[in-house]
Formats: sequence, structure tokens, C-alpha cells
Amino acid sequence: MKKWLFLGGAIVSEVTGSLSLKAALEHPGWYALMAAGFAGAFVFLSLVLRAGLPLGVAYGIWGALGVALTALFSALLFGEPLTPVMGAGLLLIIGGVLCIELGRQRAEKTRASATEAS
Repeated sequence: MKKWLFLGGAIVSEVTGSLSLKAALEHPGWYALMAAGFAGAFVFLSLVLRAGLPLGVAYGIWGALGVALTALFSALLFGEPLTPVMGAGLLLIIGGVLCIELGRQRAEKTRASATEAS
């Protein structure tokens, strides 16, 4: 459970950093939050890895959900376009993340079964 909380922190921090970068273009004071967001993202990501989540899974989920959430919040906060094609792409990203997690769970079950059999 702890690793998922850390991963959530990494995602929220990265999205905060990205959105703050956009805001800082007009108001430079946002650069401080941008730096804190990106630094926090990497601190949380290292905690995720230390908690035992495989790098491919952690990075895949972090990157994909970061892209999806940044696109959604950019549309809400900055009025950037979010077209149906972009929405379909976001759904594909979320589907890919689910496939990665389901594949990880299946691999762990297979590994556990093989260990019990030997």
C-alpha cells in the first residue's frame, strides 16, 4: 500500500511541476513550485522503487498518468484544447497503464506458483 501512496505522490508532484512551468511563463514566481514539484516527483519515485515496485511498472504508470493528468488539467486551467482524438489517446494511455499493472500481477502470481512448486 505504501508504494502506491508514494507513486501517487510522484504523479501529483510531477503534474504540479508541469502545470507550474506553464503558469511561470506569465508569472515567474511559479518557478519555485515548478522546481519543488519536479524535485518531489523524483524523491517520491525513489521511495517507490525502494518500496519494491519494479522500475518498468513504476515509470510506466508515473509517466502515463502524468501525461494524462497534465493534459486534462491544462485544458481546465489554461484553456488548452482537448479534442476527441486527444481524449481517445488519453484512454489508450490509461488502458496501457492497466495492462502494465495486470501483467505485473500475473507475473508475480506465476513466480509465486513456480517457487511453491520447487
